Amino acid sequence: MSDFRTLDDLDFRGKTAIVRLDLNVPMKDGKVTDSTRIDRSAATLKELVGKGAKVIVMAHFGRPKGKRAPEFSLKPLVEPLAKALGRPVAFAEDCIGAAAKQAAQKLKDGDVLLLENLRFHDAEEANDPAFARELAALADIYVNDAFSCAHRAHASTEGIAHLLPAVAGRLMQAELDHLGAALGNPQRPVMAIVGGAKVSTKLDLLGNLVGKVDLLVIGGGMANTFLFAEGKEIGKSLAERDMAETARSIVTQAKAKNCRIVLPVDAVTAAEFKAGVPTKTVDIAAVPADQMILDIGPKSAEAIAALLKTCKTLVWNGPVGAFETPPFDQGTTATAKAAAALTQSKALLSVAGGGDTVAALAHAGVVDQFSYVSTAGGAFLEWLEGKDLPGVAALKRA
Repeated sequence: MSDFRTLDDLDFRGKTAIVRLDLNVPMKDGKVTDSTRIDRSAATLKELVGKGAKVIVMAHFGRPKGKRAPEFSLKPLVEPLAKALGRPVAFAEDCIGAAAKQAAQKLKDGDVLLLENLRFHDAEEANDPAFARELAALADIYVNDAFSCAHRAHASTEGIAHLLPAVAGRLMQAELDHLGAALGNPQRPVMAIVGGAKVSTKLDLLGNLVGKVDLLVIGGGMANTFLFAEGKEIGKSLAERDMAETARSIVTQAKAKNCRIVLPVDAVTAAEFKAGVPTKTVDIAAVPADQMILDIGPKSAEAIAALLKTCKTLVWNGPVGAFETPPFDQGTTATAKAAAALTQSKALLSVAGGGDTVAALAHAGVVDQFSYVSTAGGAFLEWLEGKDLPGVAALKRA
């Protein structure tokens, strides 16, 4: 029993449900070029239709900065949304006011209505109580299915949740269930892999994880900063040398909390960062002064794979090498494949997220072989940092 309500907890028959979705899809020349987010959101809407609800969809698109801008209209989403649902979708020229009210009043059970872009109004991002009341007045029940927007306290994600009976949609529910299983109450030992370029952007994350996980694997440019802090020669490698003291304090915190930090033992280096350059694989203590570390070496990848076999849970954010430029993708790909194989054999619960991480797993061909891959970007990162997400907190309190 989770600490938030879901679609299973309320009777939707004959009721109007207003559903917050993330429909921030890529568009070109007024046409949707990738409908993945629309297709993923369809499950909750179909279920509500099946339960006999009238369904109103609200979402934002782009950054219109509180003004009407035709290039940010949600109108081009009507057709792909109707296709995903297999039924017609009505459109309201605004999300509040007479246009929204009239369109909502015309709905019959099982009908679906898409409102115009929430962010055409400044009041949305300001979490204006009057704006939240106008949205709430359109419906009987609020459904939040946009975890990726849950780290923002906006009218459509936070304000409205206090005005109507509020539940999590199926995407939100899956995300919260998996995140809870990964860090809330995980099966131990737990490993976190944290990569990416900069320690400075992930300080809160590292600080939270050392208190939650048993093993913390640090890769990517971040690992160079930790190696430098240990007094290792890192040549021309990308590193935040001014963060050495911070890196040492994270190591001290980890020791105090019985969290083992794992750094690379070997590296793939090159004189410059571009595709097809000559590379060297060297011991981490023997990085040439004129070279830069661009990936973990094969021994490091094997060591991570061996440690993964001892773990029950994995949380992953950030690649361990410059995976976008082969051959510096090998460490990340080998690690991803090792985690995927353990997940498939039911030995590991694996949860990964963040834009670069999703791209790296896609590059390795294993996105579908992880327990859960979050596409929620900022919300996933803030959750990993241990922050309370306003959109989730509002569902709990509601």
